[in-house]
Amino acid sequence: MSSIFKFYYDLMSQPSRALWISFKLGKTPFKDCPVALRKREQLTDEYKQINRFQKVPALVDGDFHLSESIAILRYLSDKGQFSEKLYPKNIKERARVDEFLEWQHLSVRMSCGYYFMQAWLLPINRLAPKPSAENIDKMIKNVESNLSLIERLWLDNDFLTGQQLTVADLFGATEIEQLKLCQYKVNEKKFPKVFKWLQRVRQESNPYFDEAHSFISVKSKQAALAKL
Repeated sequence: MSSIFKFYYDLMSQPSRALWISFKLGKTPFKDCPVALRKREQLTDEYKQINRFQKVPALVDGDFHLSESIAILRYLSDKGQFSEKLYPKNIKERARVDEFLEWQHLSVRMSCGYYFMQAWLLPINRLAPKPSAENIDKMIKNVESNLSLIERLWLDNDFLTGQQLTVADLFGATEIEQLKLCQYKVNEKKFPKVFKWLQRVRQESNPYFDEAHSFISVKSKQAALAKL
């Protein structure tokens, strides 16, 4: 019988959310170990013993410590502790999921993460001034160029790699969902496939998708009301 591992995460972290939703959907047992990034708990000496990179997510399985979300899901899959529906055993089906997971690092994740950091996270923590309208427009164009790639290259089916929800969809959707904090929402007319895909991902992974994004939903609504 596989041991229950410790999962260190913060739901403010996109990869943390993707894994957390996956564990909940797949009924994967784990010991809940939240790390409050807003309190900089990841920078403590204690957490450095958990993850030498001092980031989230991280896993501790007995005396084995592992960082990086993709490495974590592959490790757990090889141990039989990750949902086969979300990360298939079939070599070709898994390869398609891996293809997106590798591709998204320098596309969706990079463009969405940069926009989120520069337009919301750094300014709200007074670590950088709010970007100019011109710079925000540039960041949005970068995001939308990658949304266009998803629209054209990845969504021939209901989900990114076929007709079933996989972890690829969760990693992609959590990156895009975070942009609501920047008051950015995917335009249905501009990206109809992406818009409907995001709805399907949310529907297929609820109630956990909404639970994982509750902070984002609340903060984005507060920001919208503040503009009225």
